Amino acid sequence: MPSTAQEVYNEIIQTLTLAERLRLATLILNSLVENNVALVEQSDRWSKQDQTDLTNFSLQHADTIFSDEENVE
Repeated sequence: MPSTAQEVYNEIIQTLTLAERLRLATLILNSLVENNVALVEQSDRWSKQDQTDLTNFSLQHADTIFSDEENVE
């Protein structure tokens, strides 16, 4: 059984279809909103970690898009 978020993602989430991953993300975010979770920082400033996370996500997304285009040709 996976014990960390990264392990859950690698072993379970990554195997789901894109539609199912988006559905899961929606369920998680809606649950957080409903429970008014205070983990979300309400400041207008981005931390260094926020910037790093955004950069990593953007690079992964770009890699996925451009990898798919190379496979089509």
